[in-house]
Amino acid sequence: MIGRSADDAAERKQELRKIGWALLAALLLHVIIGTLMAAFSGVFSPSETLDDKPVELTIVETPAPDVAVPKPKNPEFRITDPDRESAEKPKDAVIQSNANSLAASEQPATGAADAPSQNGGNRPEADLETRAATLTQEGAQPQPSVRPEEHPSPSVAPTAEPTPTPSDALAMYKPSPTPAARPTVTPQQQRSVYHPMTQAKRMTGAISNHGPSAFNTVGTPLGKYQKLLYDAIGSRWYRYVQQQSDLVSIGTAHLVFSVDRSGRMRNVRIVQNTSNESFANVCLRSIIEVQLPPIPEDVASTLPSEGLDEEMSFTMYAN
Repeated sequence: MIGRSADDAAERKQELRKIGWALLAALLLHVIIGTLMAAFSGVFSPSETLDDKPVELTIVETPAPDVAVPKPKNPEFRITDPDRESAEKPKDAVIQSNANSLAASEQPATGAADAPSQNGGNRPEADLETRAATLTQEGAQPQPSVRPEEHPSPSVAPTAEPTPTPSDALAMYKPSPTPAARPTVTPQQQRSVYHPMTQAKRMTGAISNHGPSAFNTVGTPLGKYQKLLYDAIGSRWYRYVQQQSDLVSIGTAHLVFSVDRSGRMRNVRIVQNTSNESFANVCLRSIIEVQLPPIPEDVASTLPSEGLDEEMSFTMYAN
């Protein structure tokens, strides 16, 4: 019995060994078949035909963004005093004015700026001489030859009355004026006697022509209208400041406004004020009450439809 059991055990081991080898062979056979199928699958599959058409590029116009176009800056403007007017027009002058003037300097050229060399103070305005203010007198302001249309806004003011010369504590300056047009006035127009208080500024420039300090300016219809505007506003401002001298304080007010084609002031507003409310009201009143002659059509046609854009600064000094 013992011998029979040993034989049975040996046969079972041999059968298990055969089964193991059969499973291993089957596994290897599956691996080989899978590898061959993967290798030859690309050989028997139909190849894709490439399209020989050229690549087309389509450009689609997109709407431009709604960006406001900046307005061109106003050309530089300076008022030319009668004693510096010249019949000769300067060459390559870029500064617009109410009259021509030829650049000159009291001192030798010592700088690079296009300005005369002279002694003076340190105020920001590039004034050429120190002078007390003189206000417009009766009959000095030109009158429009055509009666302007009536508008509801308060803009007509009486002719300026004789006023005492303001104290040296007052001064008005205009850093960024806008070009304007030639006024339409009666033939009997008298020269305005208004002049703001000015203080000669210390400057070092490149102008070498010797003489009383002056800039190269060219008189234009725009400059003449600009001078008319400054005279009308400035003479009112000095008078109103004197009337409220105990209420206004030291500081500067910067205002922007426009002059429509009929000569009326529009959209007057304060953009900066370092003084008090009384001073701001004086500046507003000085502009709102002005009524100029209509802008001539040949000049108005070169301006925006709303008219002439302006900006002006007023300063109350301590001394």
